[in-house]
Amino acid sequence: MLTEEQILAQLDNYKWGYYCHFIDLGYAYSYLIDSRLNIFRGDNDRWAIAAERLGYNPRAGGIMLDICYYGNCLINLEHYNGQDTNYYTLSPIEPDNFFDSTEMEILTPKSEYWIVRGQQVKLSHNKQDYINANIELCEDEPNTIRIEEAARLAIIENREVFRATNEELYKSLPSDLEKILVIDEWHHKDFSEIVQPTISDQHLKQTFDINKLVKQQLGLSEEEFVALFRQQETRTDEWNQNQWQDNRPSSYDTWQMIAKVITTGDTSCYKPTLEANTHWKNWPESGSL
Repeated sequence: MLTEEQILAQLDNYKWGYYCHFIDLGYAYSYLIDSRLNIFRGDNDRWAIAAERLGYNPRAGGIMLDICYYGNCLINLEHYNGQDTNYYTLSPIEPDNFFDSTEMEILTPKSEYWIVRGQQVKLSHNKQDYINANIELCEDEPNTIRIEEAARLAIIENREVFRATNEELYKSLPSDLEKILVIDEWHHKDFSEIVQPTISDQHLKQTFDINKLVKQQLGLSEEEFVALFRQQETRTDEWNQNQWQDNRPSSYDTWQMIAKVITTGDTSCYKPTLEANTHWKNWPESGSL
């Protein structure tokens, strides 16, 4: 029989190779726009969570919808660089339309709308519209609107069209799973641990011996090189311990309640006591790199 502890243990130990983090709302390479949780339940103790994160990623050149899957019955996972990954990424905006409407991370002056899943979503160049929506314009240059700012305004009245369709959500889920709960805002903590392999002193010595840059340009002795590496290991261990203590999913009531919903099938078990913080304004570090 499935237990809440089993679900929470899987969420806590979320590692999928080197490519995935636990629902990274503060992802530094993507400006957060919107998020949502979808909870699924099936027979034979099957369960899944599909978390949506909509963001503008300048390096990817678009507004991307990431769907992150957790569960015990996932199928058809993406495969990247020799490993399965629980992330699936798509763009809800028609690519040519998006590129025509943007230039150098800025909305072009003549752009009127984005085509999102076949629907026209109006874009605004009126500063007052942004002021009314409590969106502070950066204005890197006078009278400019950044892409993430335009998206944060556009989504207010068009949220559903930007979010994942059922077909997209079920991409890596069995078709007979039932979606039992959708959560548009919740209390969240980003949780990431740094994976570091165990490296012996002998391996470090070999690395030092073949690395001329360390010896010649940095002027480090072998002992100093090893000491610096061990200091970094200690800092990483401390980081991981703090993350585990303070931020792992099982440490706060959002995921404890979701686990209870899954095991019982009773959605009334989700009665959050912590204030929701998933609005983009609470994640200023998103897109900071």
